[in-house]
Amino acid sequence: MSADIAFTKENLDVCLSRLAKEFRKLNGTKVPAEIILIGGAAVLANYGFRDMTYDIDAVIRASSSIKDAINKVGDEMGLPNGWLNSDFTRTKSYSPELLQYSEFYKKFGYVLEVRTVSGEYLVAMKLMSGRQYKNDISDVIGILREEKARGKPLTLEMIKTAVCNLYGSWDNLPQDSRDFITEVMRGGQLEILYEQYRSNEKAAKESLVNFEKKYPGVTNMDNINDIIKSLKRRKEEENQ
Repeated sequence: MSADIAFTKENLDVCLSRLAKEFRKLNGTKVPAEIILIGGAAVLANYGFRDMTYDIDAVIRASSSIKDAINKVGDEMGLPNGWLNSDFTRTKSYSPELLQYSEFYKKFGYVLEVRTVSGEYLVAMKLMSGRQYKNDISDVIGILREEKARGKPLTLEMIKTAVCNLYGSWDNLPQDSRDFITEVMRGGQLEILYEQYRSNEKAAKESLVNFEKKYPGVTNMDNINDIIKSLKRRKEEENQ
């Protein structure tokens, strides 16, 4: 697999199986490891609307040798550096309560237990992150749409409970995210909204890439949403 090929639902398990095999080589059969998939990898594992993700974000609970196993698998399979990483734990959408509310996914090689986050808890995390240039918003819509199709629709109260369980209070969620999910749950039309927000995210990412080419090193996590809003407003003015 070359570094420019994304992870899909099909090859996700292949990579995790290879990781379990390598970890077992290093530690034997009596040393367990645990990974909680979040973000795009969790969406791939639990839902069918998302085609791919470009890295695997996870909470990793294992001995330090898991890093050697990750690197070895990456080298053997031609995966990009950091193909599986725990950088997410340094973001605002991380919560130490994730372990409690994660769900069993699969066990690989008798040593690697993989868990995921799904349903209202994945929605809560996506809302906390709320990145306009990623898949956060369209993922929320996609999850709501698929859970509804399964006959298990999520309610606003379920989402509020998940937010409180992970982040302590509904008020700790950004105001934009609270307004967004409240309006979505009130209005429906999930199919139309999914296409709309997916298109918006693609446009935002393209504008951001062009901006960073012109002004390298300017964007950071504190100003990126304001920059995207400014770029969108400028584009709308140009099209008038």
